Amino acid sequence: MGTGTFVKERSFLPASFLRGYDMPLLVTVVSLLVFGLIMLFSSSWDFSLGAYGDPMYMFNRQLTWLSIGLVIAIILAFVDYHQWRKYVVAAMAATIVLLIVVLLMNEIRFGAKRAIFAGSAQPSELAKLVSILYLGVWLYAKRQHLHDISLGLIPLGVILGVVGGLIYQQPDLSAAATVLMLGGLLFFLAGGDLKQIGVLLVVATVAAWIVASISATGQQRVGDFLAGIKDPLQASYHVRRSFEAIVNGGWFGVGLGQSQSKLTGLPVPPTDSVFAVVAEELGLFGSVALIGLYGMLVWRGLVIARRAPDMLGTLLAAGLVIWIGMEALINMAVMVGLLPFAGNALPFISAGGSNLVATLAALGILFNISRQTGEGTISDEEWRSYSAVVDLRRWNGRRSISRARRSPDVES
Repeated sequence: MGTGTFVKERSFLPASFLRGYDMPLLVTVVSLLVFGLIMLFSSSWDFSLGAYGDPMYMFNRQLTWLSIGLVIAIILAFVDYHQWRKYVVAAMAATIVLLIVVLLMNEIRFGAKRAIFAGSAQPSELAKLVSILYLGVWLYAKRQHLHDISLGLIPLGVILGVVGGLIYQQPDLSAAATVLMLGGLLFFLAGGDLKQIGVLLVVATVAAWIVASISATGQQRVGDFLAGIKDPLQASYHVRRSFEAIVNGGWFGVGLGQSQSKLTGLPVPPTDSVFAVVAEELGLFGSVALIGLYGMLVWRGLVIARRAPDMLGTLLAAGLVIWIGMEALINMAVMVGLLPFAGNALPFISAGGSNLVATLAALGILFNISRQTGEGTISDEEWRSYSAVVDLRRWNGRRSISRARRSPDVES
C-alpha cells in the first residue's frame, strides 16, 4: 500500500503538468520563435541604429515582450478555457475602453492613432484576440438561436460594428477588416444559416467598397494594388522594393545578414517588410520553410479544434489558429503584390510587442484546449444543434471521436 501510494505521488506532478500538450505544435512554435529572433536581429540592427542610436534596441525590446508573452502563455495554458465564459464580457468592455482611449490621445505615428504608453501597446491587437474569445463564447451560448436573424446575425453585426468601427477610426483598415473576417468565419463555424452568411458576405463586400471609395488611404492602396497587378513596375514603392529583395534572394538567398535592400530604402524592414528580408537572405527555400512552419501551426491548431472536448473549444481553437494563419498570409501576400497593402504583422517574426504578446496568449489558450482533449466529447445532439456546417471531425472520420460520456467539468 505504501509503495502504491509512493508511485502515485511521484506520477501525479508529471501527469498533471505535461498531460495533453500537442508536441508537434510546441516544436513548431519554438521553431518560429527562434527563427523570428534571428531574422529580427538581422533586419533591425541598421534600422535601430538610425532611429534609436542603438543597433540592439529593437532586438532587446522584442526579447522583453517575448518574456512577457511567454509568461502569459504559460499561465493561460493552465487556465481552463471554460473560465472565459465568466470574464469575456469584462475583457471586451476593457478592450473597447482602450480603443476609445487611443482615439482620445494625440499620439500620432505614421499618420494614425494606434498606440498608448509611448507607442508600446496597440489595443487593436488585443481587440483581435478578445473578439475571437467573446464571439466564441457568445456564439456557443446562442447556438440554438443562430437561425433567428434577430438573435443571430443582427447582434453579431452590432458587436463587430462597434469593435471594427473603433479600430477603423484610428485608422487601421487591415485590423478592422481582420476582426470582421474573423467574426464572419466564427459565425460560419458555429452553424449560422447559409442565407444569413450570404447576406453577411454581401454587406461586407458593399461596406468594403464604400470604405475603399471614401477613404483616402483605401483609395491609394487599392489604386496601387490594381496598378501593380497590371504592371509590377507601377506598384507602390514599398512593393517594388520588396520585389527587388525577393529577386535578389533567388533560390538560396544572399546569406543571413547580407541583405542590401534593408540598407538601401526598403521601408520598415523589421516590421511590415520582414518577409522581404527573409526572402532576400534565405531565398525561396527559406521562404517556403517559413510558410511550411505556419502551415504546420494551422494544421495542428485545427486538429486540436477537431478533438476539443466541446464546441466552445472547437470554436476558440479554430478561431485563434486561423487568425494567426490569416495574419501571416496577409503579410506575405502583400509583400508579393497579391493583396492591397495592409499593416498586418508577420506573427513571431515582425518587431512589435502587442502582436507577439497577443499571439502567444492565443497559443496559451490553444494549448489549454489541447490539454483537455479526451476529457469529454461533443454529443451527437450538440452537433445537430450546431448544424455542423464545417464538421471538423470528418477530417479523420467519425471513428476518431470517442463515444465516452462527457465529463462534468466540461458541461455547458
